[in-house]
Amino acid sequence: MREMAGLDEGTPLFAQVAERLAADIADGGLAEGERVPSTNELAAFYRINPATAAKGINILADEGLLDKRRGIGMFVAAGSRATLLARRRAGFTERYVEPLLTEATRLGIDSDELIALIKECSNERGGVAV
Repeated sequence: MREMAGLDEGTPLFAQVAERLAADIADGGLAEGERVPSTNELAAFYRINPATAAKGINILADEGLLDKRRGIGMFVAAGSRATLLARRRAGFTERYVEPLLTEATRLGIDSDELIALIKECSNERGGVAV
């Protein structure tokens, strides 16, 4: 499959544009109140049709993550980062924590032992403090 400026062919392009912008907001790359790239800027960067880029931006606007300022552009709405981080945490819990707890239960690992295992792995990797 051919990549187009970092986009893959497995997901609709407009959805990928929305996902990339949302990730930039959640990661702090686009701050609240900051102007997001225009549809033409996104279209040029990703080498896609401006209507496709606009559809991606509109997804975020419809979700209240972007505010349109007529004649100026789209801006990151207040509270967007917190909203996106809450969604990511919920997804993380669903994708990783719930299956981890299910498997730990199957293996007879109680919560204290599971926490100890997580701390041990974290310390070995120099990772997240638990």
